[in-house]
Amino acid sequence: MSSSQPADEEGQQKKRAPWGVMALVLLTGLALIRNGSGEFDIGPPQPASAAAADPRSPSGAAPKPLPYSVADRVQIPAIQVDAPVVPVGVDADGWVDAPPPEDPNLAGWFTGGVTPGEKGTAVVVGHVDNQQGPAVFYGLGSLKKGNRVQVVRKDRKTAVFEIYGIEVFEKAKFPGTRVYGSKGAPELRVITCGGGFSKQNGYDGNVVVFARLVEVR
Repeated sequence: MSSSQPADEEGQQKKRAPWGVMALVLLTGLALIRNGSGEFDIGPPQPASAAAADPRSPSGAAPKPLPYSVADRVQIPAIQVDAPVVPVGVDADGWVDAPPPEDPNLAGWFTGGVTPGEKGTAVVVGHVDNQQGPAVFYGLGSLKKGNRVQVVRKDRKTAVFEIYGIEVFEKAKFPGTRVYGSKGAPELRVITCGGGFSKQNGYDGNVVVFARLVEVR
């Protein structure tokens, strides 16, 4: 994983891939967290069927999209997440390059997409567990519609997103266009591993949180 950043944000902004390209990359290589151990007495919580994403747009005016600024921290009060965010890209095999598994309280913002709060769909990833125990997004599957995700940006603005769906998808049938496609407004996806687990193949799915921008602080 590369943790380096260009000297100025404008330089990094110009290197972003179009979403059409990124959807293909992520669809064909979405074993996001391949280091999960899955070997605890109780596995990570999984989304309830009632938490499926509702595609309908909310009533009322949405905040205006924010300009480019990279993510600094992600906070999810409902599951007591408050973690630093590092930039991540793709590795040599085309997989999303998740944060180092040795640090359980670390998330990654995917540099191929928009920054959180910009128009489009931003992506934040993190481990569900490591060899020592639960990691930053272990509780992701227990979230409910209406819970909020806060992303503190380098420009000191906080983009507040409201969750409108939590689902788990098989990696082999991952709906890339549905998950990553732009809705024409600022949205966020928070992703970790989930579903069944085997020692041979690891987790067979990904938990995906769907959220939309509702406030800027």
